[in-house]
Amino acid sequence: MIMESKTLCCAGWILMLMFILPTAFCCDRCLHKSKVSYTSSSQPVNAGACGYESLAGTLNSGDVATASAKIYREGVGCGGCYQIRCTDPAICSKSGVKVVVSDLTQNNQTDFVLSTRTFSKMAQPTKSSQLIKMGLVDTEYKRIPCEYPGKNMTVKIDKMSNYPYFLAVQFLYQGGQTDITGVEVAQVGTSNWKFMTRNYGAVWSMQQPPEGPMSLRVLVTSGYDGFWVWAKTAVLPSNWKVGSVYDSGVQIKEIAQEGCSPCDSQDWYLLQ
Repeated sequence: MIMESKTLCCAGWILMLMFILPTAFCCDRCLHKSKVSYTSSSQPVNAGACGYESLAGTLNSGDVATASAKIYREGVGCGGCYQIRCTDPAICSKSGVKVVVSDLTQNNQTDFVLSTRTFSKMAQPTKSSQLIKMGLVDTEYKRIPCEYPGKNMTVKIDKMSNYPYFLAVQFLYQGGQTDITGVEVAQVGTSNWKFMTRNYGAVWSMQQPPEGPMSLRVLVTSGYDGFWVWAKTAVLPSNWKVGSVYDSGVQIKEIAQEGCSPCDSQDWYLLQ
């Protein structure tokens, strides 16, 4: 399959970006300070507001996180990757841990809540038990590109779908450092693209989807830029099934274009 990546030109979508993009000017790549806590379970967070359910455990080897509202952003932030490290040099490693956002936390003391296993990865070797005892720790974090070597972005048919009348999908393994802010589908061989709407989290849906094999295209925003990405051939078969996962044939690798160059020089997250 061939990935198409074109700069946004439709007037309607440009108007939409006027409302979407201002939220992206907060300089994701800049360093942020917060606190991080953990759940009592050592297992990955397998459900949550993004809708990934059990597949959350396959993202980033299960190192996923529930995030605050400012990171979750009503579902736009689902699937975003962050590197977090605690700030006590006696206990914490320099590299910290990389996580993928999979849920929304209501804890107003933290920006992230991790599983015990993921939380302990912020510690130096042999210091994980000390870190766990601390419970709530001071941290610094920044958004980083997601990397899924050898894996394309995939599309899962969500459980709320009802073939052939109602289609709901979610996107998994999205690479790069971008947000999906629009989704359209069309029957293969036609240019009759139809809007999907964000149902919740990472789930997009529509009534009366096109018949036959379908192509999907996603509107990707990266800081102050926006463009379409899609595969030229069918992504969903005519007999799509609830729960099935389909390879999109494409991967997003772009990095957000933001006006925060002073932050780009801070390469603390590359330290091992």
